[in-house]
Amino acid sequence: MTIQIQTTVSFTPVFLSVAAKPRYWEDATVNGETDTEDGQLIPHKSYDVWNLTIELATGRVLGWLAGTTAEVHYKVCDQGEYWLVDENGKSAKWTGDYVPTDLLAVGSNGYCDYIILKISAEGMIEGWKQPELNGKQWKL
Repeated sequence: MTIQIQTTVSFTPVFLSVAAKPRYWEDATVNGETDTEDGQLIPHKSYDVWNLTIELATGRVLGWLAGTTAEVHYKVCDQGEYWLVDENGKSAKWTGDYVPTDLLAVGSNGYCDYIILKISAEGMIEGWKQPELNGKQWKL
């Protein structure tokens, strides 16, 4: 899928990169257990940020810890940054509302504040569909 960004640039994203700071880590369950207050159970946590890279075509989380399941319902508001990344590493940053919920509230309404995902033991986001992207919401 190729999108037009800034009306003159064609860009073919392959991944969605997420760097989000959830308000409450315990708004996730990992392997059926509620996460701790400081997010000790959730994969891809670095300090106070949840870093994910999602393959847009499939909904696969790159580098997901095999055998780990997770259900997240993180309130992020304005504590996140999101990028589309092409196969050469060129990126476009999200400029829309707080959270791109069309991408990150799969099967739910995230009200532009929430990341809502169910991730399988194989690292696949349940219910993921390759998204249709609006280039006006991204900036190279």
